[in-house]
Amino acid sequence: MDFFNLPSRTKVGRVVPKNAFDEYTNTKQKKQFTDGIQRITWIHKLSTETVNLEAKDIKEIQVFKVELKEQTDILKILEIINKAIPYHIVFWVEFKEQAYISTAVKHPHPTNEDISVVDWTFTSDWFDLATTPFQINLKNSLDAVHKDLCVQLTGKPDLSKKSMDSILQNQQEIDQLKKKVAKLKSAISRSKKFNEKVDLNLKLKTTEKELKKIIN
Repeated sequence: MDFFNLPSRTKVGRVVPKNAFDEYTNTKQKKQFTDGIQRITWIHKLSTETVNLEAKDIKEIQVFKVELKEQTDILKILEIINKAIPYHIVFWVEFKEQAYISTAVKHPHPTNEDISVVDWTFTSDWFDLATTPFQINLKNSLDAVHKDLCVQLTGKPDLSKKSMDSILQNQQEIDQLKKKVAKLKSAISRSKKFNEKVDLNLKLKTTEKELKKIIN
């Protein structure tokens, strides 16, 4: 089933062997591919030839469907695939009647053209297949198509007015503040000194306020 409703001329429908990524993985990661993934299918290829859109920095967007053996987080595996394939990829990750979408902003490795460097990964929560909340909108250029999906995955439509660099900065700031909040909460739970707890709680409230401001 194709949940993005993309034109038939973009369809590929080719199974990607899991061992195609062996040279990029260690023994533990190979086991994760084997134990966690049922099948990887290259579903669509979006390019100037298949969708008649301008290509600027992004030359192609591939759409991969990843079927899981169990409902689990495979972001580390997706990062391996992202590094191994030079084109931008939209992952549709599926287990039974649930799915999530992930895509990354990346650039070529400066000294090794065979691998990519992942700058940031945008990922949705799990959702029911019957209520797919995301679309690949074929408008303007391939770069605009990918940016639009990234904005959808942030859940912040206003970011569409920002540059991709600004969007990445926004997401990185949110991530850093979330980590800081978690670290402060952990420190508060460990602290046995009243004055120290008061100081940490003040820092926590300030950080949470800053996080809320950026998110909203």
